[in-house]
Amino acid sequence: MSSQGAAIRQHTNTGHTNPLSFSLELGFFAGLLWGAVHWVFHWLRFTIVIPAFLAEPFFKHSFLKSGSGDLLGWLFFIVFSMVAAVIYTLLFRKLAGPWPGIVYGICWWAVLFVAGPALGMMNRLNHLTWNTIITEFCLYLLWGLFIGYTAAFEFTDERKREPGRAKAH
Repeated sequence: MSSQGAAIRQHTNTGHTNPLSFSLELGFFAGLLWGAVHWVFHWLRFTIVIPAFLAEPFFKHSFLKSGSGDLLGWLFFIVFSMVAAVIYTLLFRKLAGPWPGIVYGICWWAVLFVAGPALGMMNRLNHLTWNTIITEFCLYLLWGLFIGYTAAFEFTDERKREPGRAKAH
């Protein structure tokens, strides 16, 4: 795709970024990157939470522990990240700085690790190792920072739009 096609896809006629298409793309790359990091953390045994834990309610655990299950889990994490990025972009895109994204990631960690055991996605926190808890907490903190700070930079950085407006007047 040409850079002009990307510009058309990302920006509306007013020169502003389309929040929906931006957030879907942001979520895709957040899931791609941080899903891969989660897989590496699991492979290095920093966490016992399998990469496919989001797919746990829908597939057999034995399948999810296989290589195909890892890929399916990565796909689920990408879709989850896309949904989370859309939610963040719609609700919090105008909040500047890294802190809103950090808090957002921590909130998602809390939701997943409280609701996850009830859905059979993972063990309760008191049955997980400290390495797992800290690794997963840090992963979601950084994942939220990635989504939040990227959205904040895109939607609160007006410097890139000012020269175009100055020339138009």
